[in-house]
Amino acid sequence: MYKNENIEIEVLNQISHVIVRQKNVSLLLKEVLDILYREIGLKRGTITLRRGNELYIEASHGLSDAEIKRGKYRIGEGITGQVALEHKPIIIPEISLEPGFLDRTQARASEREIAFICVPIIYEDNVIGTMSMDRVKSKNTDLQKDFNLLETVANIMADAVSVIFKEKEERDRLLEENRRLKLELDRNLRPANIVGNCSSMRSVYAMISQVADSMATVLIRGNSGTGKELVARAIHRASQRHSRPFIAVNCAALPENLIESELFGHEKGAFTGATARRTGRVEAADGGTIFLDEIGDLSQPMQVKLLRFLQERTFQRIGSNEERRVDVRILAATSLKLEEMMVESTFREDLYYRLNVFPIRLPDLKERRSDIMLLADYFLEKYNKLYNKSIKRISTPAINMMMAYHWPGNVRELENCVERAVLTANDDVIHGYNLPPSLQTGQATNTATIQNDINADFNTLVASFERELIVDALKLKRGNVAAVARHLRATTRIIHYKISKLNIEPDNYK
Repeated sequence: MYKNENIEIEVLNQISHVIVRQKNVSLLLKEVLDILYREIGLKRGTITLRRGNELYIEASHGLSDAEIKRGKYRIGEGITGQVALEHKPIIIPEISLEPGFLDRTQARASEREIAFICVPIIYEDNVIGTMSMDRVKSKNTDLQKDFNLLETVANIMADAVSVIFKEKEERDRLLEENRRLKLELDRNLRPANIVGNCSSMRSVYAMISQVADSMATVLIRGNSGTGKELVARAIHRASQRHSRPFIAVNCAALPENLIESELFGHEKGAFTGATARRTGRVEAADGGTIFLDEIGDLSQPMQVKLLRFLQERTFQRIGSNEERRVDVRILAATSLKLEEMMVESTFREDLYYRLNVFPIRLPDLKERRSDIMLLADYFLEKYNKLYNKSIKRISTPAINMMMAYHWPGNVRELENCVERAVLTANDDVIHGYNLPPSLQTGQATNTATIQNDINADFNTLVASFERELIVDALKLKRGNVAAVARHLRATTRIIHYKISKLNIEPDNYK
């Protein structure tokens, strides 16, 4: 018998408050068992939940972590599994005399005078778990009363647990849907002509998507070999002009006296050698996109003419006074630091602000190391087809060398590296020795760190030796100066001094 005759009402009242307040299933179930322990004095209590064809202990009172881990039951196995299988509660007056009691948790090995009550937790005719308690028997013990209370609690818990489970399932479904949509969006944003999945490249893809359908001038910034023209082509392909011409002009590759003619065209006889009228690149791109690569290499006079074209979208052919108007989207790119050039008055400030409407910065390859092997595999497949090879993989030492290298030439250097490796490979694997010498370290090749120049003086040889030694170590230790000092058995102060004296940039090797 309970000391308080109204204890059942008090227990149910406390549990109802917990159900309203607590939305975490495990914590809710644990608090319910704690209430039963405080109010009716159960010795042990467990609540199992069903996952597939098994029951797992989700909450307990009086069991250790090790005992909880052992508490797994298949449906139909032992008393707990039988309750779940038959949808019926079971009362065991003395567990030491019950052969069907498994004691899977091993918590009751030497106990006597212990009763066990187990009831199913049923929701919509389906067993979603079980609730059980161990009761120390005494002359006042009323197992039927305990059973009635436990069954009532289990019925209340069924509704609460199912609601929380449904909320969790809905939340998980929404999170999964959000993740799927995000992946689909990432796939849609990623241009087909660009390889890379690092966060910085995903930001680039997002910017391409944002600006593609506008008429805004885009300035693509990045070091040589980062893929500026690929981004320009991706912007054009994603725009409404994708079916119209895309004209690329490398401003650095054209002589100063030809750049104006190349861009705007000329009339016959405009200058010596102009034997026929020529249509310029700007006019050829009418309705489409013109990409001005290495814009920072333009001369000052050409910058003035380009600025006028950007403002008015009109131009004159050389040797003609006729104003011509074109509808063309302008994309520009540079690897130079235009801001410093403006300070030095080598690049016009007004042109800079005309170009810099929507800047996109491309990261160096050393900043996107997670993409190195994606790119390497892409180039491997490309040159396998080109050279009719069947190389299947890149060896682990070669991968390590690629990941350790600082790639000053960026993606273009990586592509050239893979092409060379494909050409020199004699089997179906790219090995470390197939990679260019620039990727090799003394540790990888077992070679000396210097080739002596017999024409050099002593100081030059020593400086060359020190430089090559430190650079080799920086490659190996990925630019970590402290690690280089330990590797070379020198102090960090000495290594810093030598790096400064020899004009070595450790950041280039990170």
